[in-house]
Amino acid sequence: MNDFVHLTFNASSDNEQFIRTAASAFALRLNPTVQDIYEVKTIVSEAVTNCIIHAYEENKEGVIEVQMSIQDDEMNIYIKDFGCGIDDIEQAMEPMYTSKPEKERSGLGFSIMQQFSDDMTVKSGKGEGTEIRIKKKIKKEE
Repeated sequence: MNDFVHLTFNASSDNEQFIRTAASAFALRLNPTVQDIYEVKTIVSEAVTNCIIHAYEENKEGVIEVQMSIQDDEMNIYIKDFGCGIDDIEQAMEPMYTSKPEKERSGLGFSIMQQFSDDMTVKSGKGEGTEIRIKKKIKKEE
């Protein structure tokens, strides 16, 4: 099976639940386990929340793109924002690091995404936005 979906939406927290639901519905094509559905929803939620909070600083005029594709037993997730970018990706990916401590952020977004992914890459630059590519193998429900 080789299928894809491409969604573009404004950076509003109101859209976070929508994209979580869309990602889990798309993953259902692979007959995933409940754990895999949970992990896909969490990966997408963490990435989109990062876009809203950090890239656009809660400016709902920002745009987020999410592309998902399925090939064989693997789901590929691509999330892009066009926001402020990340100065130091390595630092941003450290567990417990947050650039928004006043917002009571835990600093675990990237750590959680990595834990639930089979492969994750992040590209970003100051003023260039951020791209996250994730590969997630889906175990079929028995």
